[in-house]
Amino acid sequence: MYRVLRPILFKMDPERAHGLILSLMGLVGRITPLRELLRRSFLPDRSRPVEIAGLTFPNPVGLAAGYDKDCTAWQGLSCLGFGHIELGTVTPRPQAGNPRPRIFRYPSQEAVINRMGFPGKGTEYARSRVPPRGTSPVRDRIILGVNIGKNKDTPNENAAEDYLACLRVFFSRADYFTINVSSPNTLGLRQLQGEAYLSDLLATLRDERNRLGENQGRYPPLFVKLSPDLSDDELDQALDAIISTSADGVIATNTTVQREDLLFPDPNQEGGLSGKPLRDLSTSLIRKIQHRAAGKLPIIGVGGISSVEDARKKMEAGASLVQIYSGLIFEGPGLVRKLINHL
Repeated sequence: MYRVLRPILFKMDPERAHGLILSLMGLVGRITPLRELLRRSFLPDRSRPVEIAGLTFPNPVGLAAGYDKDCTAWQGLSCLGFGHIELGTVTPRPQAGNPRPRIFRYPSQEAVINRMGFPGKGTEYARSRVPPRGTSPVRDRIILGVNIGKNKDTPNENAAEDYLACLRVFFSRADYFTINVSSPNTLGLRQLQGEAYLSDLLATLRDERNRLGENQGRYPPLFVKLSPDLSDDELDQALDAIISTSADGVIATNTTVQREDLLFPDPNQEGGLSGKPLRDLSTSLIRKIQHRAAGKLPIIGVGGISSVEDARKKMEAGASLVQIYSGLIFEGPGLVRKLINHL
């Protein structure tokens, strides 16, 4: 089916096509017979649960952040077989993001460049779309993470307040949180990966998580999403901050601003590059994290996964779980079942 739909979708503006898919998946998610039909169609032949950071993931394959920014389509998307879905990035206040066009597809390279800039309707709207665990069978079947960030006009010196606001709003809804300090599309955001900023930010979020956890009896893990463009020294500083503040794990990686050896007609297009050109860079960083952290940090691997072999290489490098996004665009939803069946 996707082979028939893909040429039609690829003739559309990428952001418009993505919006159409989200609308369809949102509709399917709200209609029980359609939801169950889709779920049965994509049931894997096997499922291998994975336990990390105190959570049991039904299988090792997840959907990366950025796909369902406002939490509107996760019920339908969960029927594709994902063991977890990472929602967002959400910011405290609504914002438009960067000017359009801001997504660019390169089918011959199986690559995407985006410069979205965290567009979204804000935490209150997104929260209204996610029920707490224990309130619906659909919700209870899947692990939902929430990727949190700061608003564009919030200076880095005040960034902790934005992350805290997101943490508080979603605390009763999220199974885990991802601290996004690595998107290249919000000016200055990547500076938060530096040890001076990151240590204070993570300590602040850890303390608030623990305070809220005492009242609610649950402590959602905190993961940090890192850039593939970090130098070795920068990576060491980030890992020192992550380990010293007892964060629960790392997601590697976000998109890259590197453009080496690309055959794009416009290789200087601004934004974060994802898809197949990111694959080896991401896997290399996973290997470095596993070595430098001496296995102390669980790793979720993401970046350029379009085949079982791609996912296996990330897991061999040290990832316990993997996430996909661009692979879903180019390979279609059948990729999820294929990965689950063979990992």
